[in-house]
Amino acid sequence: MIENKSREKESDKPAGASRRDFLKQSSVITAIALTPAAAVKASDLKLDEKLSAAMEQMPLNIEINGKPYNLKVEPRLTLLDLLRERLKLTGTKKGCDQGQCGACTVHVNGVRTNSCLSLAIMNEGAKVTTIEGLAKGETLHPMQEAFIKHDGFQCGYCTPGQIMSAVACIHEGHAGSDDEIREFMSGNICRCGAYANIVNAIKEVKAEGKV
Repeated sequence: MIENKSREKESDKPAGASRRDFLKQSSVITAIALTPAAAVKASDLKLDEKLSAAMEQMPLNIEINGKPYNLKVEPRLTLLDLLRERLKLTGTKKGCDQGQCGACTVHVNGVRTNSCLSLAIMNEGAKVTTIEGLAKGETLHPMQEAFIKHDGFQCGYCTPGQIMSAVACIHEGHAGSDDEIREFMSGNICRCGAYANIVNAIKEVKAEGKV
């Protein structure tokens, strides 16, 4: 009941209110970051007030692995840090933290996304699936089984992101050939070099029509 009331209150706000608040707060943070050091020292009190206002937590309603969450988050919090630090869903890995390695890949409304590049508040109302949400209880997802069967991982650090991208690769219709799989999996880096086995795992799942 508490959660429903919170959602009703949010629905009373203008549709663009959250976005306007976010843009305003982001502008304040940027302005503070670009302020010369001397000017900052001369106005410590005002700086504290601006930072306090900019970092005011904002409401976020989001569904993760089928479970609804009604949260308060800072505007600067990334989806990756929300998952790992706030919700303790540590299967999603933090690699480069710059959108280059793919270790943090999750599905947002069915679309693969680098969670390190997405602010949590940008995902208001979204449905997010992480590696923890693929399996059904103790029954592994077909792609997880295929990665095990084909030795699609070594150290395992990149594996959650690889599997999330692999599932999306098939859903997107980009698993028609070895070359196509390599092209559309190129955003996921494996330092151990298990690429050939990853391709074989994806091909098998695609051929069996399990995804």
